[in-house]
Amino acid sequence: MRRAHFRYYTNCIGSTMELIQALTASAHEITRRTFVTYADPDSLRELERSLAYDTGTERGGLRMANDWAVSYYRGTYDGRPCVFFVHSHIEHIFL
Repeated sequence: MRRAHFRYYTNCIGSTMELIQALTASAHEITRRTFVTYADPDSLRELERSLAYDTGTERGGLRMANDWAVSYYRGTYDGRPCVFFVHSHIEHIFL
């Protein structure tokens, strides 16, 4: 059975403090491997490019998968299940 893919929705800057506090309170850390099974690959690749990560077409750049400062979570955003990652203390949310 294939999992539904969550598409990039917003980040904490485009959200409200209340929604982000509830999100982080519900969050459970997951591995990148688990995160990518839920995240829509095209949506994730586009976001990685916007954050200046090497997505495979570039050579020699840092890949998000190898960035020790990125962490991955699953939780609930506005009552809906989601996955998200934290990069530079900014939550990037996929619904």
